Amino acid sequence: MKYRKLGKTDMNVSILSFGASPLGNVFDVSNETEGEKAVHYAIDHGINYFDVAPMYGTTLAESRLGKALKGKRNKIFLATKCSRYSEKDFDFSYDRVLLSVDESLERLQTDYVDLLQIHDIEFGTMQQILEEAIPAAIKAKEMGKARFIGITGLPVRYLAKIIRQVDVDTVLSWAHYNLLEDEINDELVPLSKEKGFGLINASPLLQRLLSESTIPDWHRSPQEVKDLQPILIRLCANFGVKLSDVAIRFALDHPDIATTIVGMSKLKNVEQNIRVLDFKTPDGLMEKIENSVKTLKNKMWFEGNPENNISKNKPTNESILFD
Repeated sequence: MKYRKLGKTDMNVSILSFGASPLGNVFDVSNETEGEKAVHYAIDHGINYFDVAPMYGTTLAESRLGKALKGKRNKIFLATKCSRYSEKDFDFSYDRVLLSVDESLERLQTDYVDLLQIHDIEFGTMQQILEEAIPAAIKAKEMGKARFIGITGLPVRYLAKIIRQVDVDTVLSWAHYNLLEDEINDELVPLSKEKGFGLINASPLLQRLLSESTIPDWHRSPQEVKDLQPILIRLCANFGVKLSDVAIRFALDHPDIATTIVGMSKLKNVEQNIRVLDFKTPDGLMEKIENSVKTLKNKMWFEGNPENNISKNKPTNESILFD
């Protein structure tokens, strides 16, 4: 396993991290015992960063992860979130953030989290994010309930706009660095170097689109983008490899992203993802992938409040179900 320093924090995190959302049945029904085995295997094989949120399975993922980490909490860095609790339930108020922290700590069976993140900031007003949610997270840090704080979201340019106005320890950008998206490079990578925050990437498989798994019905990518999946699967098969392995390897190789979060809940998936650490993309394959996707590159949907969707020539859509 390779490790990178997470911004200015004291955390050296595994470049591959454990996304616990599938423990909450986000993609399909998961087995709790199997999930516990997956967590333990990940820890035993060097994964030391675990990401979860109250939203995932409406607290189920946090509860299951807390059980699985019993006796192993001191071996990992634990990150959770606040302010988003379901598809349409958001609360960025000061008091709710502090209450949310206590609720998460109870479910996770710990006295503190290493990282507390304001979840999907594009669904709040800029004023409330800056004047309530982030100050509350800072208070939780002062109280010893969180060692570090950060923000997460989908619209990369809105994340950049917020981060220019406030100092946080980390920024989590999801779905914007993978085989089909590279907008994380436009502003967030340069800002991470300028301001020193740790940059986290999530959803390198673009919610299963860049894998062999069935794309969820709720997936919001345009149909023409979804139609790329079988093309890319066949292309990779011609080289004797799996699309998901190529996609994860691609994400892990970004030198300025501290860690990439991959959702896991099954032992076989963790085993496969660990093997990617020694995987090398065959010569010539990336060039063929780039040629196949170039006309559909960065064709991303939007979420959150319309005024927060700062981008180039892209329409505003409703929220999807999960990240």
